[in-house]
Amino acid sequence: MRSDEPTRLANIIADLFHDQSAMAEQIAVDECSTVRLVAGADAQDDCAVFRMSGNHELVVGSDYVRGPKFRLYEMGHLSDYHLGYYLVAANVSDIAAMGAHPIGLLSIVRYPADMSDDAFKSIMQGIKDACARFHCPNIGGDIGSAERLILSATALGTCARGDTLFRSGAKPGDLVCLTAPTGYAGAAMEYLRARKPNPAINDLYLEQLLDSWRHPSARVDEGIKLAASKRVTSCQDTSDGLKATVECIASASGVGITVFEDSVPLPESVVAVAQHLELDPLGLVFGDSVDFELTFTAPPDAVDQLRNQLSLHVIGEVNDGGEVLLRRSDGRESALPGKAWRHAPEAAGR
Repeated sequence: MRSDEPTRLANIIADLFHDQSAMAEQIAVDECSTVRLVAGADAQDDCAVFRMSGNHELVVGSDYVRGPKFRLYEMGHLSDYHLGYYLVAANVSDIAAMGAHPIGLLSIVRYPADMSDDAFKSIMQGIKDACARFHCPNIGGDIGSAERLILSATALGTCARGDTLFRSGAKPGDLVCLTAPTGYAGAAMEYLRARKPNPAINDLYLEQLLDSWRHPSARVDEGIKLAASKRVTSCQDTSDGLKATVECIASASGVGITVFEDSVPLPESVVAVAQHLELDPLGLVFGDSVDFELTFTAPPDAVDQLRNQLSLHVIGEVNDGGEVLLRRSDGRESALPGKAWRHAPEAAGR
């Protein structure tokens, strides 16, 4: 069954989001600042409306995802639901990296004329479920026809004034930290593109690896805690890979960074894929892997305090040398391994 846009608005969107404004909770950014959604997607108006009070900063980020051009979607490993879910995680991750409390997501879902109502609803259900997970209501946006499926969104968040985190600001002596291991998404892509199945990997690790694409996690709670500490000097998510993230923080801050090989977490599943395909596991961990973790810098005493609030891995140290290097176990230094993501035509296979 295929309905037109007004019918989908009336029968699908209105049903999925009918009680959004009534159910929305007021967000307290600090003791003096609040945000409340007073007209969301359920209002079916031209715009959503927030009532804001206090002294805080609005954080806004927008991201487009590849939709049906995701390689794993083309191979049948991702569903329409997963595309909707991924869209939300990709956008919310950006405001999480700024330390913001999510307050809403505007989604653009443009679909081909032959898309069924079931497929459209599956995408919207994925968006709704991910928004619920990250406490970031889908407050509206745009739907309608297009030559193919197009997915884009804008995430909104708020921080107490002066607490917003940036990529710049890292200082010599700061430690470089990571919220959780990376490499899962990259390992999944390499393994499935190679078309060299391994029974042990399929049984033990494949679902975990695919989950990094199907249900990616934006580190919202961690970002809020990092901002609230008032000690974090820089922060960025790893959506373009850990190598690209570390290099970007160093460049934006005008510093050098040394990453210690022995301190970089190597997930068992990533190592298994690397061994099977005869690849460098560190290349998968640092390379083009869309894991949505947070990389941040902070003074050593602040890192000790943050350990009591969230899980983290100290992987390196900021210096004034101007280079980004990996210090191997034997003391040798080299460039970070792996291929950093670049928004260029040759990277279109992601």
